[in-house]
Formats: sequence, C-alpha cells, structure tokens
Amino acid sequence: MQINISAKHMTLTPAIEDYARKKVEKLPRYYDRIQQVEVIIQKDKTGYSVEVLTDVEHHDDFVASSSHDDLYACIDLVVDRSIRQLTDHKSRIRGNRHHNGHGEKLP
Repeated sequence: MQINISAKHMTLTPAIEDYARKKVEKLPRYYDRIQQVEVIIQKDKTGYSVEVLTDVEHHDDFVASSSHDDLYACIDLVVDRSIRQLTDHKSRIRGNRHHNGHGEKLP
C-alpha cells in the first residue's frame, strides 16, 4: 500500500507526517485490497482540515474529510471515518446485511 501525505498552506513537520502515517497504516486491518492512500492536510482560517482518499481495487475512491481546531484530533476523526467506510463496504461485499429478503431488518 502506497501512502502519500501532503500539506497545503502550512509546512509538514516530520512529527505530523509520522503521526498521520501511523494512523493510516492501520487501514489494511479493516480491508485488505487498499492500493493507495492519500492524506491532504490543510490549514484554514478556522483551524485544520484533513482529507483521506483511499484507492481500493474494483471500487471508486473512498473520501473522508474532517475539520477541527486541533490537527491531531482532526487526523483521528478522519481515520475513524475511513475505517467506517471500509468496514461498511466490506460488509456489503460479504452480504452481512441481516435482512430477511423483504427489506426489513431482523431483530
């Protein structure tokens, strides 16, 4: 899995890059067909925004974004959203919907 980390309107320090890389490296635990992950960190007037683009085999890219005053909290939030997207996609593929065939959820 290839990981690209970039920053806009700010300098990317090694500490921030290492933190983001460690968080993103956890994604293959939840879905193993990830080809590339791109992390874009931006500084705005109100705080920070982070966007994670996850390239998966045989599917369009997954996009997760988050905004927060604290950069590290923003990275945590966006990685959690990426994990949620990947686990939802994996359960859809495997058919773990827990429906009875008429569109109604089972108890």
